[in-house]
Amino acid sequence: MAERTSALAGHYAVGGFGQPGEPGVILREVPGLVLHQISAWPETLSRVGAEAAVAAGLAVAPGPGTASVGADGILLRVEPLKWWIHGVEAPELSADTGTTLDLSHARAHVRVSGPQAAICLNRHLPMDLRDDFFPVGTVASSALHHVGITLWRSNDGFDLFLPRGFALSTWEILIETAAQFGAEVK
Repeated sequence: MAERTSALAGHYAVGGFGQPGEPGVILREVPGLVLHQISAWPETLSRVGAEAAVAAGLAVAPGPGTASVGADGILLRVEPLKWWIHGVEAPELSADTGTTLDLSHARAHVRVSGPQAAICLNRHLPMDLRDDFFPVGTVASSALHHVGITLWRSNDGFDLFLPRGFALSTWEILIETAAQFGAEVK
């Protein structure tokens, strides 16, 4: 497999910026992305879901719009017939059961956390990111400045999966927006 090079490599400096004091927003590129899409046919949905769950170390696959963290990886239900498996390789599927697609080189993984993370992201995302409406374990597709993204609320913050070709411009928008809250890049 080709070695993955980050779309953001060399385009940011680690440290604080913006408003002084404790950072309200922390931005971090999550390195070493291993991400595969697993698609099922309508009649094989439960079988493919079970295989995906086993690959991630879960008892069952998550339902639509949710994610589950397993012993081996993370499974995100991104569409009615699709999961993304994060952190491990996808299971082998026969063509009559479903398909897999390696997205590792096609996406950048950015985490936005801190006490003002939801407010910062809500400057651009047309969804309610408050805890009651977008709790931990929720997954959604949205657009940030006309760029389609996948957003997952993990225990660590908001994990954004950005298309590689738009990762740098989206990162720059996030940096500019985070500065008003006091921010840090880790």
